[in-house]
Formats: sequence, structure tokens, C-alpha cells
Amino acid sequence: MTSELEFPDLLRLIDERSRAFRSAVSTASTLDVQVPPCPDWTLRDLVQHLGEGRRSWAATVAAGPAATSRIRPPSDGAAAAPREPGALDAWLAASTELLLDALRDAGPDRACWTWWGDSQSPQTCGAVARHQLQEVAVHTYDAQLTAGAPQPLPTDVALDGVEEFLSTCCATTSAWPHEPAVVDYEATEGRSWRLWLSADGARVARLAGADAPGSAATGRDTADTRATGTASEIVLAAFYGRRPLEALTIEGDRRVVDRLIAWEPE
Repeated sequence: MTSELEFPDLLRLIDERSRAFRSAVSTASTLDVQVPPCPDWTLRDLVQHLGEGRRSWAATVAAGPAATSRIRPPSDGAAAAPREPGALDAWLAASTELLLDALRDAGPDRACWTWWGDSQSPQTCGAVARHQLQEVAVHTYDAQLTAGAPQPLPTDVALDGVEEFLSTCCATTSAWPHEPAVVDYEATEGRSWRLWLSADGARVARLAGADAPGSAATGRDTADTRATGTASEIVLAAFYGRRPLEALTIEGDRRVVDRLIAWEPE
């Protein structure tokens, strides 16, 4: 499943969310404060994680289709994350630019190594850009929460984030280890998705018109569980554990959602 956001939009939003991340970090009184969603990390650790990840994916994208694994760039010398806050901010900005430059040079359709081979997301640079946007967006929320001023994900980022997570991180050919189930995710912004779970794995499709949750006749399976909320709340609560699940309205069998959150496909 590909993004409704065009490739230039994905790159623009990666840059925009990266700037929002840096802005949140700049408001913190110290970089040694603990990050609530990542209790083993300080804010400094989070900055380093984000920067090193962008550099790693920049190198992987630049390597082209020949890459057989994610490339780890040097973490010492000029590439190392500095300690001084101003220098660390500049290093993170440079890390983002390395990723954006690599993606621009490659274009959306070039093949790229990814870890989601059996998902419904393509193994292309466009899909990498899409996933990178979500990683930066969620970590921006982490930084804002740490600084005391968390903000919902922007609507366009969050709507794409629901589908990106379902098609990249949920969709798999690994067998669902419980009885078959159908889960609907309904964003209050007017978009819905259905996830099928079975011995054949997990597959997702966007719902529209008569197939949408709440319609008189879906024309498909009846959902066992429905999770409703803003797209931001779905991403942060149901997918990344940044918000309590109670932020969503869960109808039907709650056990399916709990099992899905705990599931680690092989």
C-alpha cells in the first residue's frame, strides 16, 4: 500500500517534523531529563538515536538496490554525536539533511533494502521516506512530552501514519496465533481501515463508502473489534503506546486489541 502523500510532501514533512523535534529539545532545561515513553533514555539519548538513525537510513538509501542489510555509518570522528547542546542540534540538522539528500537523489521508485519484506509496503525509497516520517513524528511527540508541551500529530501525518503502520508493521505472512479476527480502525477525520487476522497472517485494506464502519451493510466481514478516535490518537495509543488505549473508543472484543498489541510476528 502506497502513501496518499506525494514523495515531495513526505520529504517536506520529514523536514518539518525534524524542525519541530529540535524546537522541542531546545525548550528543555537539560538534555539529561528522562524521556517518559522511553524510560531508559535521556533526551540526549533520544537526539542521538534520531540522528544516528537518519544517518543509517541515508547510507542505506544511497547504497541502492545492492544493499542486503541496513548500513551502519561510522559513529566516531566527525560523524559522532557531540555533547555540547548547540553542536548536537547542528549535528541532528545535518543528519536530517543527509537523509533528505539521499532520498531526493534516489527518487521514490528505486528499490531499497527494508526490514518489512513480507508486509504490504513496497521495498522502495518512497516507502522508506514514508516510514521515516512516522518515526520522526512519534519521536517529536516524545520530545514535546519530555519538554512538557505534547501536541497531537499533524492530521495529514497521522492519517498516513495509521495506514503506514498497518501496512508496514502489522501486515505479515506470519500466522496469527489466536482465533481469526477482524479489526476496524475508524479515524474521526473520516477515514477507516480493516485488518484481517488469521493463520495466513495479517492483511489490511482501506474501507470506503458502503464498506466503512457504521454503514448499514459493509459488504465484507463483520468486525470483531472497532477502535475509534482521531488519527493521532490511533497512532499514539493503539500503535506506539505513547497514549493510554483509553484515549480510543473500543467496541466489541477488547481482547483482540490487547493480543494485537502484544503480538510479535516471527
